[in-house]
Amino acid sequence: MTAAGRGALPALLPLLLLAGAGLCPAAPHAAPPRFNVSLDAAPELRWLPVLRHYDLDSVRAAVAQIIGDRVPRWVHALIGKAALVLEHLLPQPFTGEIRGMCDVLSLSLADCLLVNLAYESSAFCTSIVAQDSRGGIYHGRNLDYAFGNILRKLTLDVQFLKNGQVVFTGTTFIGYVGLWTGQRPHKFTISGNERDEGWWWENVIAALFQRHSLISWLLRTTLSESENFEAAVYKLAKTPLIADVYYIVGGTSSREGVVITRKRGGPVDIWPLDPLNGAWFRVETNYDHWKPAPKRDDRRTAAIKALNATGQANLTLETLFQVLSVVPVCNNFTIYTTVMSAANPDKYMTRIRNLSK
Repeated sequence: MTAAGRGALPALLPLLLLAGAGLCPAAPHAAPPRFNVSLDAAPELRWLPVLRHYDLDSVRAAVAQIIGDRVPRWVHALIGKAALVLEHLLPQPFTGEIRGMCDVLSLSLADCLLVNLAYESSAFCTSIVAQDSRGGIYHGRNLDYAFGNILRKLTLDVQFLKNGQVVFTGTTFIGYVGLWTGQRPHKFTISGNERDEGWWWENVIAALFQRHSLISWLLRTTLSESENFEAAVYKLAKTPLIADVYYIVGGTSSREGVVITRKRGGPVDIWPLDPLNGAWFRVETNYDHWKPAPKRDDRRTAAIKALNATGQANLTLETLFQVLSVVPVCNNFTIYTTVMSAANPDKYMTRIRNLSK
């Protein structure tokens, strides 16, 4: 836990009592490494300076384990046969970046595509966008995933640069070119949560050949291309996708916060902040907000209790991090927590959780 987190712990105790939970453990100095990736470099070369900091045998072993566990053999065989076709169907810069990392890792293009596709599923997450009493917008997320013992070691923050300037920042895993979490400075923040509708490989096979976007690729493209909150919301709501998802977006001005519930073809629901009527936060896990959360996985209620106990006047990035640290919002599958505010981009912070797991 950060020094700020330790100092705030006494103030958090009433919150924990209200929430009926404890804190998710986090080891000291649990920040992931942060790297710069230049968008001015050719896609095939962009990630090479980052890969030099990793043990490539460990990365290859991680890819093999994730594919072996997540990908049915028939899907592996199908993508193996179609890899060269997919390389031309899928958009740049993503395929070029995957190809470049593949060459360094001495992996087949099929395996590199598959591990990127596999990450599009089974991400059970909690995202919160909230407005403080002064109109400031804060955004936080927990990313929960299997393979924690692998992925905690491969988590990194990336600053994507153009002409030497940060265009956007995101948190990802080495070898994965998409983003589930990111920020465009002074513009907006985005996180994505899985919306579980069907088997992921059915989604992939049904939609890839229609040239629909991967969820994480659209998130990254939006960070790269959209110039403001409204443009980001429109792009995330309307672009055809390979699967359903929840996109959570925060801006820089009062009321700029929204949860977009997506199906492949477009939005199912748009759920904005409404602070004038007391709705100063929105909590999204992996279930439609208008339906009850299942009792077996009710992170939503715990997060809402923690936010109400915190209070709008006390909302900061530090207290939002504490809300995301309450069990079961933070749990054994939580890989990392990120808190961010586009109006204060230098305060983007990620912490890796459950390092002993």
